[in-house]
Amino acid sequence: MFNFLHTFLPQPILFQFGFLTVYWYGLFVVSAMIVGLFVAVKVAKRLGINHEEMLNLIFYLIIFGLLGARLYAVMLDLPYYLSEPLEMIAVWHGGLAIHGGIIGGLVTLIVYCYKKKQSFWLLADVLALALPLGQAIGRWGNYFNQELFGRPTSSVWGIPIAPQNRPAGYINFTYFQPTFLYESVLNLLNFFILLILFYHFSQPERPRQGVRGVEGSQTLKRVQGDRRGLIALVYLINYSLIRIFMEQFRTDSTPIALGLRLPILVSILIIIISSALIIFRVRVFKKEFPS
Repeated sequence: MFNFLHTFLPQPILFQFGFLTVYWYGLFVVSAMIVGLFVAVKVAKRLGINHEEMLNLIFYLIIFGLLGARLYAVMLDLPYYLSEPLEMIAVWHGGLAIHGGIIGGLVTLIVYCYKKKQSFWLLADVLALALPLGQAIGRWGNYFNQELFGRPTSSVWGIPIAPQNRPAGYINFTYFQPTFLYESVLNLLNFFILLILFYHFSQPERPRQGVRGVEGSQTLKRVQGDRRGLIALVYLINYSLIRIFMEQFRTDSTPIALGLRLPILVSILIIIISSALIIFRVRVFKKEFPS
């Protein structure tokens, strides 16, 4: 595999047929959506969530998640898009920011749960399981677009980048760090970690022997309450750690705030908020249902 990546110069176009052009990037984005949809529906079924309800939610999440991802990417490189306004809608050229997708999806989920009177944390857990697997697939689109690669490298797993796609200052280098591959593998690892948590937490926990009636039902309620939202928050923490790690390799331009690349700063903020929410939720349920 590494030898293939090292010698093969990827092209963004999968095939052309008349006026129809199919891009690798679009293929992987659509594949990521389909796989994510499959995982979300399977998880929802295990949790007893209505099948049609989940499909309706995912329909809205895809639309507004993509809008959020694109808008965030455009804002990060606003001068370029103002000079090339038609590129704002050319999503097949790349340019989807995961932080924007998370924000768009989060707002959509909040509005949906409020209107439908659904459990926000329960649905967030379902979606959090689907996201990293979709990300692992979608990152391969960046490879074929020759974007979001890392610094120059002489290692055997370095990927060749065409001169027109090389950053300023690196024009004389041929091989670069395959950051798409690093993130794809780490997202896959994140998926399996969350999957293990899901199967562990979705097992019904029986009350202690001899505990019956109201006390027994409160024990079950406390356990279920403690668990809701944990998978979603662990996903946010894990992905933020992945993103901080990946930013050490990236060479693409991004705004700098407080001396840090903006994605690093956003990731640190997400880790702090997610960790605080885990602590807060555990404390609240322990107070409501003391052992």
